[in-house]
Amino acid sequence: MLEKIEAIAGRIAAQRHLKSLRDGIVLGMPLIIIGSVFLVLGNLPIEGYPEMLAEAGISDWINKIVNGSFGLMALVAVFGIANSLARYYDVDGVSAGIIALSAFVIVSPDLATDLGTGVNYTYLGSTGLFVAIVVGLTAAEIFRFFVQKNWTIKMPEGVPPAVAKSFAAILPGLMVILFWGAIYILIDLNGGNIHSILTTILGKPLGAVGSSLWGTLVMVAINSLFWFVGIHGANTTNPLIQPIWLQNTDANRLAFQAGEELPNIITNEFMMNFVWIGGGGATIGLAICLFAFTKSKQNKAMGKLSIAPGIFNINEPILFGFPVVLNFKLLIPFILAPVATALITYFGMATGLVAKTVGIAVPWTMPPIISGYLATGGAISGAVIQVITVAVTVAIYYPFVRSIDKAQLKQESDTETSDALTN
Repeated sequence: MLEKIEAIAGRIAAQRHLKSLRDGIVLGMPLIIIGSVFLVLGNLPIEGYPEMLAEAGISDWINKIVNGSFGLMALVAVFGIANSLARYYDVDGVSAGIIALSAFVIVSPDLATDLGTGVNYTYLGSTGLFVAIVVGLTAAEIFRFFVQKNWTIKMPEGVPPAVAKSFAAILPGLMVILFWGAIYILIDLNGGNIHSILTTILGKPLGAVGSSLWGTLVMVAINSLFWFVGIHGANTTNPLIQPIWLQNTDANRLAFQAGEELPNIITNEFMMNFVWIGGGGATIGLAICLFAFTKSKQNKAMGKLSIAPGIFNINEPILFGFPVVLNFKLLIPFILAPVATALITYFGMATGLVAKTVGIAVPWTMPPIISGYLATGGAISGAVIQVITVAVTVAIYYPFVRSIDKAQLKQESDTETSDALTN
């Protein structure tokens, strides 16, 4: 049974379209993090500081930098997704990405003003993610179809490779542009907006999962189950649901910049920095238990090896070294610990005792306490709730680790006795 589950999960994780979604979104992470740095600089938790920046005109400059980095999430994603998928088909990824970028701009409504028209920032950020995903995947599929059929313009031998690639991309690129140009015309003639249409079709069902407590708990459990059978949980589930979390992050960012109430509890930072503390399964509690509360030589050694990576949310050493993978003695706490961190943090934020995440993208490797403080815009409550949830994960893992440690200690004692008698 486990072998079948592992095989199915492995095929899902290796599916080229899902991998392309993940790679495309990850491509934008440097810009998101850089934009978050300026978001922090523009909103330091110092009394009178934001007002001082506004009066000096500096706030507008900072917001421009944030919008030009964090706010280009969809624009980067459409290139990254098309580029990645095309490369999985062994065709020119850069050309596919550039053509997908053009198609995305074409299909997105312009912003019309008295001064002229231009690209609307609204659709370049998280609001445009669903369209970016569909355009990126479709553009790559059309592009590779024409290339693999050899329906391209071929240049004579001796022409520089860069020039030959450019001409080879003309016909496939034309088909992509014509396809999405026709889509835009049909929707525009009916007074529609493709972003609104796809948000309704795709966004509402996924949003019901990604933005709700029950959906979050389901995703947490699925993530743990994938990891339990040795499949990278985040790589398997995040391509489907992470666009929702990123949209929620960006919505909070915009509200935070405008001084409005933050609309979302569940964001990308909520999941990465508050739920999966120590990595999938919230294994920081397991690492602490192994480090501080075990007596067997093997477990103490594993505790020393895993505690430092665990603080930085890297848990592969403990997952495969302890191991957690396929260790049924740890299945219950491995699911229960992240469920507990999700519930505690969610209700803390819902009741107002804990500040919500403000849209600052904190790297997932940032240690707890620091990450909670930064993600909530400098709120002490963000750090305090992480102290509480870390303690809870320790309490959840403790009885299971003690039971395993007793058995391991007895086994080591029996081995030592046997070796002594043999010698």
